[in-house]
Amino acid sequence: MIIKEIISFLESWAPKSLQESYDNSGLIVGDENQQITQALVSLDCTEEVVDDAIKKGCNLIISHHPIVFKGLKSLTGKNYVERTVLKAIKNDIALYAIHTNLDNVHTGVNFEIMKRLNISNPTILSPKDSLLNKLVVYIPKTHYEEVLESMFSAGAGAIGNYSECSFRQEGVGSFKPNENTQAFIGEVGVRHFEEEERVEVLVENHRLSKVLATMINSHPYEEVAYDIVPLSNKHQQIGAGMVGELDEAIDVLEFFKDLKEKFNVGCIRHTPLVKKKVKRIAVCGGSGSFLIHAAKASKVDVYITGDVKYHEFFDADNQMVIADIGHFESEQFTIELLINEIREKFPNFAPLKTDVNTNPLSYL
Repeated sequence: MIIKEIISFLESWAPKSLQESYDNSGLIVGDENQQITQALVSLDCTEEVVDDAIKKGCNLIISHHPIVFKGLKSLTGKNYVERTVLKAIKNDIALYAIHTNLDNVHTGVNFEIMKRLNISNPTILSPKDSLLNKLVVYIPKTHYEEVLESMFSAGAGAIGNYSECSFRQEGVGSFKPNENTQAFIGEVGVRHFEEEERVEVLVENHRLSKVLATMINSHPYEEVAYDIVPLSNKHQQIGAGMVGELDEAIDVLEFFKDLKEKFNVGCIRHTPLVKKKVKRIAVCGGSGSFLIHAAKASKVDVYITGDVKYHEFFDADNQMVIADIGHFESEQFTIELLINEIREKFPNFAPLKTDVNTNPLSYL
């Protein structure tokens, strides 16, 4: 198997186009056409992780956090970023990161947190907008099923847990071919009327080019009439954080005890325990203080995240409990998530988990 095959799978699950503007997900070092000897999965990519890959005979490291966030102006080994990249290059090890794009998909980082806390019916806490388009195309009745099926096969018509969603309306189209045409139907210089279906489907931004190409290729007309309408609707399956509910309300201290055990947390930094019983829970792996107001608006009892600053704790405003369990701690199970997804897709390929604990923080 070559690196490009794993990348293709990972980016069909968490498209690169869904990463935040500041991010640097994707292949950072290496040739996508290189054959994989073995892959190592980690949360971070450090010198020690590269050493672990060398020891295990891995020539691909898949990490959640990218080792390079900003452009490198030199590679002299003056800091840990440059040393890590240099060591990877010298040992012919490819580095791939799948970061905020994996945070933003419904089955990504936050879904894994919710699953481990046994939180039911998780939904996106802060859905993103401007990720959808309405594609309208006019199809002769004789080819309606064929063209529609081609669009569905390319990913059009997906709404939440539903697929192959569309709207159709009958009508009559007209056109007059000139002498330069190779018209599917009609005579040169004669206005033609054809019974057609007006079809509407939703298409996500990252699928649009493929859906268009497939639709045009399967459409019988030489000139295909279609409209693309960008939508500002929120995409309920893509966005930051997740919110859901426990099966029944439990004592907040009991919930915190369970949280500490499951996430191996040394301590929890939290606001006053204004909720004695908790049921509705929101989470955001990593640095999630930007979602405090969204969690509060969602009327959660507890919001779990990491990297909350002193003044940001005040934003709880005694309406919920903010629980900061740490950046690494909240995202640590992303490693197992990636390994399990890759193994399910490629049953004969078993990526390895790094033995290196990359958490830069310790607790006394």
